[in-house]
Order: sequence, then C-alpha cells, then structure tokens
Amino acid sequence: MNRLLALVRVRLLEVARDRTALVWNFVLAPVLVIGVAILMSRGQQPMFEVGVLGTQPLTQQTHAFFATEAVNFHSESDEAQAVLKLQRHRIDLLFDPRSQPARYWVNPQSNKSLVLERLLHASDAAAIAQRAEGEPLRYADWLVPGLLGVNIMFTCLFAIGHVVVRYRKSGYLKRLRGTPITAVEFVSAQLIACLILTVGLSSLIYAICKPVLHLRMEGHYLDLLIVTAFGAMSMISMGLLVSARLASEEISGGIMTLMSWPMVLLSGVFFSLDGAPAWVRSASELLPLTHLLGAARAIMIDGAGLADVSGSLVAMAGMTALFVLIGAAGFRWTQD
Repeated sequence: MNRLLALVRVRLLEVARDRTALVWNFVLAPVLVIGVAILMSRGQQPMFEVGVLGTQPLTQQTHAFFATEAVNFHSESDEAQAVLKLQRHRIDLLFDPRSQPARYWVNPQSNKSLVLERLLHASDAAAIAQRAEGEPLRYADWLVPGLLGVNIMFTCLFAIGHVVVRYRKSGYLKRLRGTPITAVEFVSAQLIACLILTVGLSSLIYAICKPVLHLRMEGHYLDLLIVTAFGAMSMISMGLLVSARLASEEISGGIMTLMSWPMVLLSGVFFSLDGAPAWVRSASELLPLTHLLGAARAIMIDGAGLADVSGSLVAMAGMTALFVLIGAAGFRWTQD
C-alpha cells in the first residue's frame, strides 16, 4: 500500500509541476462549456424554415410574409441550390419577394410546406406558386457522411499530433536532425503516411456501412475519394501545425480538443446550418470539416461532380498549403 501511495504522489507532483498543462486543463473545460451554451441557447426554436432569394432585408417593410411568427427566414443566393434544398426537405418553402407578383416554391410532399403556403396566401394572395417535389432525405444519408468526417478529423488531428510530440519528447527528432532530412521533408512524409492510412480506413468503413444502411450514392466514387483525400490532408496539416513546436502531450491534446469541438459543432455534422445565424455560417466556412462534409454530401446526395465542389476543394487545398508552410517554418526538432 505504501508503494502504491508513493507512486500516486509522484504522479500528482509531476502533473502539478507541469504548470502549463495544469492551467490549460482548467481553462479548456470552461471554454468548451461556455461555447456550447452560447451556440445552443437560442431560445424557443421556430417551427418552419423558409429560404428567401435575394439580399433584401427580411423585415415586414420588405414583405408582409416576413412578419409571420414561428418562421425562421434566411437568405439564399443560388436559386437552383435553394430549390434542391426544398426538394430534400432541408427547408420548408422557398420565397422570392423581388418579382411582382412575388414567387414561391412549395413541396407538395411536405406537410410543413403546405402549411406555409396557406400562411403566405394570407399575406399575399397574388403570389405565384411553383412546385418542387421530392422525397424527404433519410437522416442516415445525412448523418453518416458527418460521422465519417468526424472520424477522419479526430484520426488526423490526434494521431499525427501525438506522434510528432512523442518523437520530440523521446529525442527521436533530435537524432533525425543530424541527418540530411529537412523539416519540410519530415512534415510532408508524416502527412503522406497519415493520408494513406486515413483514406484507406475511411474507405473500408464506408464500404461496410453502404450495403448495411443502404446509403445513397448519386455521384461517382472516385470524386468522393478525391474529396476525402483533400479533407484529410487539410486536417492532417492542421495537426502538424499544432505539434510543430510543442513537447507536452497534455498541451497538444488540449489544443487539438479545443480545435476539434468547434468543428464538430459548426460544420453541420448532425444537422444543417441553413437556418443558423449568419455569423455561425460565416465562421463555419473557415473550418476544413465544413468543406469536406459539404462536398461529400453534394456528391453522395445530389450527384455533384468535382467541378460543382471546386470551391471546397480549393479551400481545403489552400488550408493544407498554409498549415504545412507555417508548421515547417516553425518546426522545432528538440524540446529546448
């Protein structure tokens, strides 16, 4: 018993002496709790979601329909994409107040859409209707890409981050420094190795889930594989950026946890961000997981091609290049 207590005491003293890690662990939990509370505390949620074409203010002065209670109105910039959302039941009605008379799109297979049509007619009986029929999207078809994306994110961030920090802590990187290997070569090698493992494992998981859950696949598998590779590279490079100088696994783990949870909450893993506040949607565009999931779902659900998701591919490629360059420039071979 004395030996056991002595070992416990030694370990507690080790943690207490690592002041940086101790402070970080105390800061991390409150930051996460406060962040989640702010995001989720939106009061009573609206019953209906309406997309509005154009950039006009969504106020009663623009159109009387905007005064309808229990409805969340948000702007849509692309008419074709907005109609597709209505067909997939991601929004309940699409409204265009710019024309005279106003136009709207209704999905006859959605009860919410039919109710909103009646509410719209109460404020504007002259509005012209257009149909956008479509079966509701199964939640599994929406959720599985999100879960696979989260798995890729955690694998990339923590696997590569902890490995590099452990290499530095054990002196392995110090020995490598005596070789002709440069920081860019080492970082690139870690990225490629982790990329092969991550994409291979994710492909295997998807191959198992697809026949079991009868997942929807409207696009091409090669396009999905390319998107997965781009997304994995962006998150691997993010993990390398975090681990470029750290020598404490506790600190690196805390930082990567702090980076990963905003992506889980803001990237549309479990639900669509169409009706989220504008600042949330803007912030989500800065996260690689948002672009990975958006592109993957567009291919799997809507049958999009690489040209259709080129914006997300460019964003992920840009993040990868930026993170690798910064990580390589600030890379530290030793703990000192």
